[in-house]
Amino acid sequence: MFWLGTIKQQFALPVLAAGIALSSHGAERPPDRPAAAQSSQPTYRNPLLPGATMADPHVIRVNDLYYLYATTHTRGYDVYTSPDLVNWTNRGLAFDDPRRGVWAPDVFHHRRGDGKFYLYYTDSAAGQRPGGPKKQIGVAVADSPLGPFVDHAVLVTNAIDAHVFQDDDGALYFYYADLEKGFKIRGQRMTDPLTPRGEAKILLHPTDPWEKASGHVTEGPWMLKHQGVYYLMYSGSGADSPHYAIGYATAPSPLGPFTKFAGNPIVRRGGNVFGPGHHCVVAGPDGRLWMVYHQKANEGINWERFLAIDPLWFDEHGVIRAKTTRGAEAPAP
Repeated sequence: MFWLGTIKQQFALPVLAAGIALSSHGAERPPDRPAAAQSSQPTYRNPLLPGATMADPHVIRVNDLYYLYATTHTRGYDVYTSPDLVNWTNRGLAFDDPRRGVWAPDVFHHRRGDGKFYLYYTDSAAGQRPGGPKKQIGVAVADSPLGPFVDHAVLVTNAIDAHVFQDDDGALYFYYADLEKGFKIRGQRMTDPLTPRGEAKILLHPTDPWEKASGHVTEGPWMLKHQGVYYLMYSGSGADSPHYAIGYATAPSPLGPFTKFAGNPIVRRGGNVFGPGHHCVVAGPDGRLWMVYHQKANEGINWERFLAIDPLWFDEHGVIRAKTTRGAEAPAP
């Protein structure tokens, strides 16, 4: 059985390892759908929202509708809705942040608790320092995934990219990228969705060449659990670089110790795909896993990025596999 990180309590489906085939190059691909399903299968094409500059997407499913939050205008977060992960409608501002500089949202639906929605935001703290405003992570609360989210508290300073994971036993864990003296990913328990508990533990920091291709960066944590193993996914290298990529590390517990996968990065630049990263994972209407992430528009050093989706799966050895596409039509979720 596989459980999705933040969305586990909203939508959980088993993932079958059977049916994964090898291509002529030895790389595995997603399980094929039945022929009857393929004959009427709709398609998608990346970018999903052409012309829209978007990054750091986070998607949750509530009932039969998907809700998307992302880095866009940095004044707060708009919320987009979709029935299928492909066709998105902007439903307006869900969180208006007067501090601005708003990045990388994460929304947790506390279905097994009070039923509320908890938005973990990154924004600019008051005051300046050399290099620009100090970043911080806080939490805001709403009764609906559409908001409005009401600010509650700042949880940690000099940090970005929050992610909350609920384990099978209901325990909550808080992950984020700590910027103090270099990028590193920390994790800690939470007493409840508003309250981190104990001291945050360093789980990962940049050690591998791909994480240092453009800056020394490990950020964008995302937790998956598969057959009792914890997979801490993350992005490495600078997010403004075409070398931005995704890897993962595994551990027997949510707080490690984690061992980085020797085949990292599992998602990287190639062909006309540049800087794929900062993703989330969600189960699609087809029951398969989908990676919602951003790509860079070109191979320059800049912040021109767009929303994309592509399949992600576990092979028979428990290795995470994924593919990336741009411009070509592919079977939709």
